[in-house]
Formats: sequence, structure tokens, C-alpha cells
Amino acid sequence: MATKTASTTSEVITVAKPIVLPQLDLKTIRIKLIGDSPLIMHQWSEKAKSMMLGKQTGKATAGKVAKDPEQDYQDSAYVIERRDPFESSVFGFPVIGFKSAAVTACTSLGKAISKVQARQAFHIMGELAVINGTPRPRQDMVRVGMGTADIRFRAEFPEWSAELTIKYNSRVLTDEQILNLFNTAGFAVGIGEWRPEKDGQYGLFHVA
Repeated sequence: MATKTASTTSEVITVAKPIVLPQLDLKTIRIKLIGDSPLIMHQWSEKAKSMMLGKQTGKATAGKVAKDPEQDYQDSAYVIERRDPFESSVFGFPVIGFKSAAVTACTSLGKAISKVQARQAFHIMGELAVINGTPRPRQDMVRVGMGTADIRFRAEFPEWSAELTIKYNSRVLTDEQILNLFNTAGFAVGIGEWRPEKDGQYGLFHVA
């Protein structure tokens, strides 16, 4: 006579342990920068971006158009709020330019902090930092393409200042190191056109 044996299976249930992340020690500091040499702006105008896009998409162009010095001057500035007259507008400058200057300045500080560490350790809040100052038109001869000469009309701020709100990881940087980074950046790197990083002497600043 055949017999049937019942088999049983057991299921082991494992309970995952919660993952505990160490808290970041984030702090915020607000610093004021004072310009030590004129700031020259040169943002991409809508006309220039439209022409570039037209070339990349194969659209027909109207050819070379006559220069408008006043329009080129106004288009070169980063305008937060346009007013009349133009010089009374609220102007800004990309905060990424200030951060790039501070990160690049790490090369002047030896092994105190690497560029990678600095890039990850702090962020500047917002997109445009307000530039306090009054612009004036500037005319320069430049070389473009294969050495062709051209005239550029840009906005220049003879005297300027800016305030930055910086959030940083205090486990990596101290507030003293933040200030030192930007102070060094203002002398060794600068911002805008013809800054020291690009063999110029414009866009210098120091921490107030």
C-alpha cells in the first residue's frame, strides 16, 4: 500500500534595517564684493543666438547687417529689470561666474583645498547677482575668427559691487576659507571680459 508524505516549506522573512545618513552641516553666509577694476559685460544677445541657431539648422540668413552701437551696448548687459533711461535699470551677473572664479582660485592656495572639493562644497544662491553700479558704453577693437579685426560695443561698470548668498558644507570649508577663496579669486581670476584669467586686468574685486 502506497503512502503519501506531506512536505512543508518555511519562508524566512528578513527585515531591512533603516539606513541612517549622517547629517550635512550646511551653513549660509552672505558676502559683499567690491570691484577693484571696471567690469566688462558681454552676454550673448538674442540676435547672436538667433543667427547661431539659424546656421546650425540650415536656415537662410539675411547676411551681414549694419552695426547698432547703442543696441549692442545694451544687449551686452545682463538686465534684471529694464528701466528708462537704460542706465537706471537693475543689472546682474551670472553667479556661476563668481563660483568659477572661486574654484579656479584654488590653484593659488596650494594643497589647502582642491578644485573638486571646492566645486562640491559650496553653491551660490540664485542665477544672477545684482550688480550695483552705473554702466557706460565701451568700444574695443578685437580679433575674431582667423584674426579678422572687429569693433565690439559692450557695457562697462567703472565702479561696482555685488552681494552673494553662499550655502556651504562646513565639514569641508569654514567661513574663513570661503572668504579667502573669493578674496583670492578677485585678485587672481576676476570676472567678465578681459579678466586676469584671460590675460586682462578687468573684473578685479575684493571681499568687503
